[in-house]
Amino acid sequence: MEEQAMLARDLVLRVCAGATELDPQWIQARGKVTTPFVVPRDRNLIRGIVEAGRAMGVDRLLVCRTRAEFSYDPVTEVPLDTDTLIDLIRGWGAEPTDFLVCVEDFSAAVLVTADELTVAAGPVDFIREIVGPDIPGTRARFAERALDTNRPDLVRAAQHYNCVEPGARHARVPRGPGPDLAERLTRRAERARERSPGPVRFLRGLRGLWGWLMIAVLLLVPLAVPVLGTALPTLLLTYLLLFQLALLARSRTVSFATLLRVTALGALLLWPIALLSALVSGVLGLEIGHVVSQTYIAVTVEEIGKLLPLLLLLLLARRRVRRLSAVDFLLLAAASGAGFQLAEDLLNGIAAPLVDPVTGLVSGAPEGFSGHAVATGLIGATLGLAVVGRRYGGWLWLLPVLASGLVFLDHIHVNAQAAGARLDPVSAFVHGMFGGGALIPWLLLAALLFAVAMDYRVIGTAAETTPPLPGRTPLPGLRRWAHGRSVAMRVRIPADIAPTFRRIALSWVNLPVTLATTLTTIVHELATATMAAKQGPGALCDALRFLRRRRANAMGEARSRGRSWRRYPSQEELADDAHELARRIGLAGTSGIVVTAAALLTLGGTAAVLGFLSAPAAEGTPAYAARALEQFYAWTAAADTAALVWTALAGLAVLSLLTLGNGVPHAHPRTGDFLRAPTAHTGAVLGMLAPGQVGYALLSLFGLILPRRVNRLIRR
Repeated sequence: MEEQAMLARDLVLRVCAGATELDPQWIQARGKVTTPFVVPRDRNLIRGIVEAGRAMGVDRLLVCRTRAEFSYDPVTEVPLDTDTLIDLIRGWGAEPTDFLVCVEDFSAAVLVTADELTVAAGPVDFIREIVGPDIPGTRARFAERALDTNRPDLVRAAQHYNCVEPGARHARVPRGPGPDLAERLTRRAERARERSPGPVRFLRGLRGLWGWLMIAVLLLVPLAVPVLGTALPTLLLTYLLLFQLALLARSRTVSFATLLRVTALGALLLWPIALLSALVSGVLGLEIGHVVSQTYIAVTVEEIGKLLPLLLLLLLARRRVRRLSAVDFLLLAAASGAGFQLAEDLLNGIAAPLVDPVTGLVSGAPEGFSGHAVATGLIGATLGLAVVGRRYGGWLWLLPVLASGLVFLDHIHVNAQAAGARLDPVSAFVHGMFGGGALIPWLLLAALLFAVAMDYRVIGTAAETTPPLPGRTPLPGLRRWAHGRSVAMRVRIPADIAPTFRRIALSWVNLPVTLATTLTTIVHELATATMAAKQGPGALCDALRFLRRRRANAMGEARSRGRSWRRYPSQEELADDAHELARRIGLAGTSGIVVTAAALLTLGGTAAVLGFLSAPAAEGTPAYAARALEQFYAWTAAADTAALVWTALAGLAVLSLLTLGNGVPHAHPRTGDFLRAPTAHTGAVLGMLAPGQVGYALLSLFGLILPRRVNRLIRR
């Protein structure tokens, strides 16, 4: 603070739109959470305000009266002491008045009116200390009271702070857009599980049996057709790559089953992409083996074609796209690229058995390729950063352009070398500046980490409608330190410096809060899943679904910026799931154990992905889709009927394993019932133990043998 005390009007003009209203522009800045509520002006309210100041890591608060007659009164700096703040308020006289309590950098404030209306705005940690963890419930109760009592001040506050729709004085159910095709199909599946449990149980068992039969087919294929021996290893490595990316993408909202279905779609896209590449070459009068066909034509068609699943998702699930996080774009693009790579590997494995299952390259050529999954994933990651991070400026749209150029250049360089050609000097110089393609896996990892941090930062701004995670947030001291450091640094940034320098400085100041929020939220989610696993497989699977849907709805709320959007599930359903989950896991004790466990899991996943993505690629001729398809047709023309049948079975097995039986199980037979009558429950076991669901079963078994102290990972 300056030596001359700030006047009340200066503080009020920064934060308030009037004596009893906060400024909407101030609220929108930095994504503040706002909660109006009705509470008596007593000691409990003052104690909550002081605790909120402690949660922000500050040692003093700014206090002033907001009415016009007190505009030239000095702002009072009050230490974090309940009695001191109460004495200040009593010193203003016996008549109640409106007053404002604000953090020093104006990042959080509480407006207390002369009536019972109070409004708190700021980071979620600040609000929770005043109104409790259930911020959506507090806002809903306030809206209900405003509509029931029909008091003008409460109704106006409910509309002003978006607790009810503006102008909808009697609307209790918010209006919004209707469901898309994907949601309608999901709703039908849910109704089928509720209304026809018997047939659904039979279909689940049939799906599990079919999946294990397909595993048997892939094990037998090499005995009949040795050149198809790469099918199962390539499929397993595709699973491994996507699993490692999904493990690090803690903020994802798409399920792992969806990623594998997109992988299958990417594999099927090889045929139209290869045919289109050959068609363009034919129109230009070029053979598919020509250097131009292998470089400019093939690379352009393939890189654009691998992004078609994102466009298809926009057409079939346009409401769902509004709820995607930044890492979802990365994962969907990487899954499409992995499927394309998988199809190329299988086709090239017929003509060249030494194809590397990760990169799709054949040994013998001078240089390798980072792989379609990595390259397309980098483009998807930058696209997600630009879409989700648009509030940070339009300059983020340069990232997809730069990433596409880098991937395009690297792909052309590899294909040109395979065709016996070279890049022009300028392109070769630019390509060399970026490590000759060696930096692409590292750039993908960096983009993934940035996307996760951005996602959790954005999710934190949607606490107004997002049900809280069970219990208290772990590592409260870390969040308190981050907020305090941010406040202390922000007040030292001059206001008269160039806007660009000021934005850079503010971004650096906000970095500790972003990192602390990301880390503590990840730890909280892992602790919730761990405690649910201790309660059994049903609780674990329900917890995994709830956490993913909670992130999706939070992303939809944050990205909507006040516009109408489609919630799925509804806010009431999600709140009920949150309450049920909290009831099932039980909350008590401390959170010391989960910190170490979560850190080890995160570091282990990082090391695994680093080792996988940065592993040296096999050197050889790149997998060129049109040529791979041409060689496959030549092989099928010379193959006998038995080989063709086994080849078709292998393709069916790969597609079946990618599209069926990979989701989180919905039904689990009781252990006691299975032990008493194993034959009668075989179908139920197969329904939850399809090949892609074995991982969930292993996690459930591991959760059952955890010690009882895991139930104390989160404090109540």
